[in-house]
Amino acid sequence: MIALLEWVLPERGKRRKAAAVKEEIVLHLRLCRMGVLRGPRTPETVLRRRVLAAGKRLRKMGVTQAVLPEGFPYGRELARCGVRPVSTLPLRRALAADWVRWVLEKQGKGTAGARVAVCAAQLTGEVVRTVTELCLRHRYVLLDLPYGGEELCRQLRREYGVSLLLGPSKEQLEGAEALVLFDPRTDLVRKDPAVLTLYDETQALPPISLPPAAEEALPQGADRGQLLAALREAGVLRPGQVTVAGARA
Repeated sequence: MIALLEWVLPERGKRRKAAAVKEEIVLHLRLCRMGVLRGPRTPETVLRRRVLAAGKRLRKMGVTQAVLPEGFPYGRELARCGVRPVSTLPLRRALAADWVRWVLEKQGKGTAGARVAVCAAQLTGEVVRTVTELCLRHRYVLLDLPYGGEELCRQLRREYGVSLLLGPSKEQLEGAEALVLFDPRTDLVRKDPAVLTLYDETQALPPISLPPAAEEALPQGADRGQLLAALREAGVLRPGQVTVAGARA
């Protein structure tokens, strides 16, 4: 089970537990919802102690993943208990092609003729899906891999009639209008800010749209990326239901 951790304001005249737990269903996903008391004047040391106690309680319940509140600063305390935030990496990689288009449109650049470069340490299923989607949307797609990729080039040409430039030079990668990094590349000098670091969960996600009914069912105050990642990973939200807002198809 995944936990949904949230801050709870103390109520005057009522005595509440520092960490209250209840089970809740969010869009058919069963969550362990845990509220941690935090008042406007609660000392930092008390908050840390309460978060640590909440983490220990969750771990005792068998919970190892949690959707945290927005801007949650106490991840280290939870990690000490073996509870980690829900990873947003699969969500980021699933949205990569739409994300590229959104970034280019935001910068006022054309999309069809834009050069998009993809760098990865290995040819995974996520890389194949992203490169395929990009090739169907952009005329020039570059793929940089340490090895492999030839069969993907042949497959894209055979099935879709599109070409993929394999093994581009460093200058070609640095000159692309958008650069998609599945793994770190410290050797590339970028003059253009259109870089998606799909390995870095600290990079701000683009605005994400959901069907109205799903949007209304989301609890307030939760980290949106983590919550959507959990719902998508559980199959509650299908791939077509999670889209980058404003990215034209």
